[in-house]
Amino acid sequence: MDRVDEALEQAYRQLFGRLVGWLFRRTGDLQLAEDAVADAFASAVVAWRGKGIPDSPEAWLRVAARNSAMSALRRAARSVTVAPEDLELIPEDDVQPRELDDRLGLMLVCTHPAIDERMHAPLMLQAVLGVDAARIASAFLVSPATMGQRLSRTKTKIRDAGIRFALPPREQLTPRLDAVLQAVYGAYGIGDTVGGDGDADLRAEALRLSTLLTELLPDQAETWGLLALILHTRSRRTARVAHGAFVPLAQQDTALWSKPDRGRADAALRRAAALGQIGRFQLEAAISAIHSSRADGHDTDWDTIVVLYRGLLRIAPSVGATLGAAAALIEAGETTEAAALLDALAPEAVRDHQPYWICRAQVAQASNDDAAAHAAFDRAIGLTSDPALRRYLLSRR
Repeated sequence: MDRVDEALEQAYRQLFGRLVGWLFRRTGDLQLAEDAVADAFASAVVAWRGKGIPDSPEAWLRVAARNSAMSALRRAARSVTVAPEDLELIPEDDVQPRELDDRLGLMLVCTHPAIDERMHAPLMLQAVLGVDAARIASAFLVSPATMGQRLSRTKTKIRDAGIRFALPPREQLTPRLDAVLQAVYGAYGIGDTVGGDGDADLRAEALRLSTLLTELLPDQAETWGLLALILHTRSRRTARVAHGAFVPLAQQDTALWSKPDRGRADAALRRAAALGQIGRFQLEAAISAIHSSRADGHDTDWDTIVVLYRGLLRIAPSVGATLGAAAALIEAGETTEAAALLDALAPEAVRDHQPYWICRAQVAQASNDDAAAHAAFDRAIGLTSDPALRRYLLSRR
């Protein structure tokens, strides 16, 4: 990758959401803001190759994005609260509190009560972090076309309803916080593929945002829970693949796990526990911490993990939580209960969900049903595109 490509990639990851938020505040049209920023980056590909990387990539992109937005507004002759000629580059501190950056501010805007709560996290992933609709669709178990249509409708509603860039009062932050946390964790998950490097920039941005949330809202336990979960997950990343094949958590070499990350994660989880507020991310982080304790010579306490999963299913039921609970129950010898959890899932929600079929195969193996295990593994392999995970599944098959 040459210097221009590196500069463009870094600028995209660091500045996309900030620029979109900056333009959205002035136009009230999220789609227009995204399109203008995308045009700015497209222009940068040509300009920076011909004239070199500017001294301030952000300033260059702001001017280009502003000009693109102004041109679009003039073409559409759209009435806006702020006239195009008033779209000036104003100092950051004149717009919002110093401690809250544009990306996090836009994430809070995306959780406006008038917006369908099912679209909060997908909208934030696209508008703030620049994740494309196809990757978002995969994370939320819908088709790319369906997700694209939903995102488009949501942005149209924001524009037509006149939802403005206005940060909610602090007392209204908590109800919106869960969607923000889900989006940040979703971003980390999308960037955290099993094989290869995945999207390191997206993972780094998710970690940066989760850290920022603990600084802005230190009295909210779930911000610390999310930070702990991301750090525990990151601590084991280098051990997940060996010799080109995926390595299950129970078989990973704990010497490869990052001790500093585990230490930070455990400290964050203790901070969350001290606040006395139980939530989804704390429970998931606690489960991850039990797995990580194997690096300190402890056996995996599957009974406690099952208890934590049962709590998670009560307060935040989801397909992912159900699959995790089923896998833990299998390890704890409760195969019948595990099968019942899987049977209760809606078929349309898991038909093309690869982790479901892996879990189905595990249940069948535990029940000594070889035919069902083979069929489930075949289905999982057919749904797997990651080479490292595919090699592992083929070996299990």
